Amino acid sequence: MTIAADLYIDGEWVPSANRVAVHDPSDNSVIVEVATAGPAECEAALAAADGAKESWAATAPRVRGEILRRAYEIMTAEADRFAELVTRENGKVLSDAKGEVAYAAEFFRWFSEEAVRISGDFRMAPAGDKRILVTHQPVGPSLLITPWNFPAAMATRKIGPALAAGCTMVLKPATETPLTTLAVVEVLERAGLPKGVLNVILPVPVGSQISAMLHDPRITNLSFTGSTEVGRHLAHECADRIVRTSLELGGNAPLIVLSDADIDKAVAGAMIAKMRNGGSACTAANRFIVAREVADEFSKAFSKAMAALVMGPGLAAGSQLGPLVSVTERNKVAELVTMALDEGAVALTGGAVPDGGGAFYPATVLSGVSSDATILDHEIFGPVAPIVVVDSDEEAIALANRTEYGLISYVFSENLGRALKVAEGMESGMVAINRGVISDPAAPFGGMKQSGMGREGGFDGIHEFLETKYIGFEL
Repeated sequence: MTIAADLYIDGEWVPSANRVAVHDPSDNSVIVEVATAGPAECEAALAAADGAKESWAATAPRVRGEILRRAYEIMTAEADRFAELVTRENGKVLSDAKGEVAYAAEFFRWFSEEAVRISGDFRMAPAGDKRILVTHQPVGPSLLITPWNFPAAMATRKIGPALAAGCTMVLKPATETPLTTLAVVEVLERAGLPKGVLNVILPVPVGSQISAMLHDPRITNLSFTGSTEVGRHLAHECADRIVRTSLELGGNAPLIVLSDADIDKAVAGAMIAKMRNGGSACTAANRFIVAREVADEFSKAFSKAMAALVMGPGLAAGSQLGPLVSVTERNKVAELVTMALDEGAVALTGGAVPDGGGAFYPATVLSGVSSDATILDHEIFGPVAPIVVVDSDEEAIALANRTEYGLISYVFSENLGRALKVAEGMESGMVAINRGVISDPAAPFGGMKQSGMGREGGFDGIHEFLETKYIGFEL
């Protein structure tokens, strides 16, 4: 497999003397060394995006949409190649990677259709003294920053709406997983994307160069997905110039199993909600809040399902749980489990770092977790499920909302009215009822509280890259 490993600036692949190794987390071997960007390369990327902004904004929506549609078709045709690359640099098992690639490609298809459906408004003012015209125009050159856990989908979820809206971009992928993003760029290049519209760099050092770009008047918009801690810092940086900002940040998702839940459905949903992407997802179920009446039954069935998962390298036949993206991330997860065990929790399965190399951690279920346990205050970002027992729906809702995060919640109940009542009580931007996943390119993805601001996907997603303009006039 040929792997792109240079910067992409103004329609050209740009090598660099400075490079950083990308590792396979299953054995820590080096896949390839990828080029990094210094101040000169960052400036070139900004200049390219700025130089292309007027021509791309003036490009007909149909033309923009057709480029996205071709990119979708190429990416879909080459899904196996993409999935293998995702697995190699991220570690997730191949089945997860294939699911991500299909999901990622859908953002190109969805926004290819949205490009030609950017709506406006025309009406008479109530006073009758003028006409009101509301239109939308591209916000301008945008800085996109993506995380390592979904290297394909997080790239397309930002690139798709930006291209559809008519915005040029500078994109910074995660240092751990830049190769998939560069493969996406290759696809767009083959689909006919003009020079300068999309530029991909890997700045080193990161902080100072991102700050410089956010303080440069050529950048008008930031779209960031990552931790709440980094998001807060970037929001401060954006405040100096009032840069338009959308932030998709951390989560601490509760999964509530009510007393009337179908346990088989709840376990099946919990396995998806927890173990999709090996638990390394902002949407991953993080706190399992279970009614006392069904706690034993659920815990036993869930632990059995978790214990049955086959752990191994992502590309190995039969693997169901791959390594985390790095030993550093694995050790963070292990530390949280050790802390929970020290506070009185019991590991029903898993709970210890396995022997051997790689960034592996077993599927783990913790019972006997108190409602004030330290682990409940952290986004685990790994294959660990702490179970807390509650005595009422009201207690479940209160515990679920006892967090600064509010991205997604999960509710399992056979009584739809009861489930909806609990869902309405959730302080989160998304709620899944009797499902372990609800992410969809056609739906608005985003959270409340410190899980961020703005929405990606759906009809809302494109508006993160559009300015609303009101024109009042007389006929």
